[in-house]
Amino acid sequence: MSPSPRKVRIVAVPPGEAPLWVREKRVGLELPLAQSSARPLTNRAAGVLSGSGPRSIFAALARCFTVGLNRERGFVVEASVAIQILEGTAPEAATWWRPNAPHLFQEQVCKVVP
Repeated sequence: MSPSPRKVRIVAVPPGEAPLWVREKRVGLELPLAQSSARPLTNRAAGVLSGSGPRSIFAALARCFTVGLNRERGFVVEASVAIQILEGTAPEAATWWRPNAPHLFQEQVCKVVP
């Protein structure tokens, strides 16, 4: 039997551009990691609402070579799985996240759980 996948638990309200009530609904969720390591990764990220985030791979590449994206440390989870889990506790927040789904969960608001 293989070991269960590692997860992160959201232990504080995440920063970001999503409405506060939506971010608050993420606290307490346990999400399976979509990365091989249980250590936080550094990724390039942008806000979900500001319009500054690239909407395609070509826009992301162009952004990296021009203005650049913010560097964030966090954990990568499958957005679709995270939204399904959120649907079970806060369907209205899941509805908000579907068109805005981020993949990176900031290190300072997560705790790795076995």
